[in-house]
Amino acid sequence: MGNDGGPEVSIRRSMERAVAFTTMSGRGQIAIGGLGLVAALAAMRTTTDGQWLTVWLCAAVLAVAVSLWTNRLKAMRLDLPLWSGPSQRFALGFCPPLVAGAVLTVVVYGSPLSDRLPGIWLLIYGASVAAGGAASIRLIPLMGAAFIATGIAALVTPAALGDWFMAFGFGVLHIVFGIPIVRQHGG
Repeated sequence: MGNDGGPEVSIRRSMERAVAFTTMSGRGQIAIGGLGLVAALAAMRTTTDGQWLTVWLCAAVLAVAVSLWTNRLKAMRLDLPLWSGPSQRFALGFCPPLVAGAVLTVVVYGSPLSDRLPGIWLLIYGASVAAGGAASIRLIPLMGAAFIATGIAALVTPAALGDWFMAFGFGVLHIVFGIPIVRQHGG
């Protein structure tokens, strides 16, 4: 029989599978929400589609960096492994819809549907959060559902409201869901 790490490793792996992903930082979500509000205000002031897209892509890159950094800080503070089984399952659910969103962005940008990117992004991001949230605390799939609802609303209302929906989704929703994560789940 090979050395599988002994009973301690087996117990730890079983516990990781049973525990919800808790290293998501509520403080990070709040910071991302603030970034989303700033990006929405900046996007509303752009004069070309290229400038608008640049604002939102820069905001997305910064949001990823903030999320990774704040999640790492929370994991270290709580002495939890950042890339445990639950966080890996979160990433496996979260990333595929984002890849689909990136592909849709390339296809849609510059077409007559470009003005629908806010709804598409909110819908896809909601699907990402909901899918990743299956391995997380109960609040995260609810956050995904709120983004999906916001994306649907953005798609069925006049396209001129897109940045307002982006401000609500990527700004307000991150803040609203970040606060209880801070209060109830260790920051």
